[in-house]
Amino acid sequence: MKKLFVFFGLVLFFVGNISAQRMIIDKVISQVGGEFVLLSEVEEQFAYAAEQRGGLPPEARCQILEQLMGQKLLINQAKLDSVEVSDVEVETQLDARFERILQMMGGDTKQFKDYYGQSIPEAREGMRTELKNQLLSERMRSQVLQEIVVTPSEVKAFFSRIPKDSLPYFNSEVEIREIVMKPQVNPIEKEKARSQLAELKERIQNGEDFAELAMKYSDDPGSGRLGGDLGMTKRGSFVPEFEAAAYNLDKDELSDIVESEFGFHLIQLIERRGNSIHTRHILIKPEITEEDLELARMRLDSVSQGLNTDSLPFEYAVKLYSHDKEQSYNNAGLMTNPATGNTFFEIGDLETDVFFTQDTLEIGEVSGPIKFTDPRGETMFRIVKLQSRTDPHVASLDKDYSKIQKAAINEKKSLFLNDWVNGKIGSTFINIDSNYDTCPNFEKWTSEPVRP
Repeated sequence: MKKLFVFFGLVLFFVGNISAQRMIIDKVISQVGGEFVLLSEVEEQFAYAAEQRGGLPPEARCQILEQLMGQKLLINQAKLDSVEVSDVEVETQLDARFERILQMMGGDTKQFKDYYGQSIPEAREGMRTELKNQLLSERMRSQVLQEIVVTPSEVKAFFSRIPKDSLPYFNSEVEIREIVMKPQVNPIEKEKARSQLAELKERIQNGEDFAELAMKYSDDPGSGRLGGDLGMTKRGSFVPEFEAAAYNLDKDELSDIVESEFGFHLIQLIERRGNSIHTRHILIKPEITEEDLELARMRLDSVSQGLNTDSLPFEYAVKLYSHDKEQSYNNAGLMTNPATGNTFFEIGDLETDVFFTQDTLEIGEVSGPIKFTDPRGETMFRIVKLQSRTDPHVASLDKDYSKIQKAAINEKKSLFLNDWVNGKIGSTFINIDSNYDTCPNFEKWTSEPVRP
């Protein structure tokens, strides 16, 4: 069986026209246990993939249907095994996905509705069940494969099976360490932010609407456009300072001004359900001045000079100076490649500023301060150390063990999942529309298909 791919990354692409298409073309074309595959699901994914690749042969629908059936088999088994996905998890995922889309649209909810043909609440409602099924499928797959590992001898055997003339060629790669410094707000700007929030609290206590003030003044773009609403969240969702204040509030009570790494918060408790709370807040961020930025740059420049001239280990300097919220802080400063999960970067995978900086460094040398903007939009500074650099080369166990190990375990997982699926097929009711009789490899799904 082909690999079981989950296409839920496509869901938002179609969220605007799913309803209209299903009224026209929908019918059940496959049943896997208690789960159903709709014709519209196949057609939507076929249309999207064809657009991305510049066309697809008609028989690609067979592969898409088989992939969807594999996904439905995982969902069906998850329900039989009582695998759980909480409503809180689903809502958190929905929040994150819609937040990313709105960020790309500059927070313009009208643009969202124009593009997708639905308001955000309508789109969320349409995605909720599909997202929960995605999470069930992923959790079941993880549970099936959780104990799959490969030994060094298996990695070596996997590598030996690759024909010599088919070994991959790896481009030059580098390992980079970093120290990231976050500019500190000066006391004057902090007091300005605190005073502004104190004034907003007084206005709310005098009868003005919390939501309207949040939409107008909050520096949290995600919740601000929703009137400060943060939704229902469970304990552990917020930074400690925020959470400590929020969980001590009574219904409708306003908090004192709370300071966190994000700025100053005014919090109101809307509802409590057991260990979950529904809150809203107004965030005011103190302004970082040019003087604050220059002070951080100069301090980091001194750290860089000290590392290049003294014997202070870089790893120790990370603990002394680096921002502890950065992923690299807990990895001795080593940056992790998000595309691979390891610490090696092909040159083209590096952020632009790091790309140009590393090219001027010798191995072991530390750069001067580099100004950059982090994913939250905050201005930061980093210095980087070129830890290692490889030349372009043909894959080898000595140089590329971690990559070969990853490929070996992926192959083992794929084979194991294939066997698991084949074993479950025999004990699961399978029903496939007769229009798909010509699809290859469907014999294993049902030797005597029951037609709708």
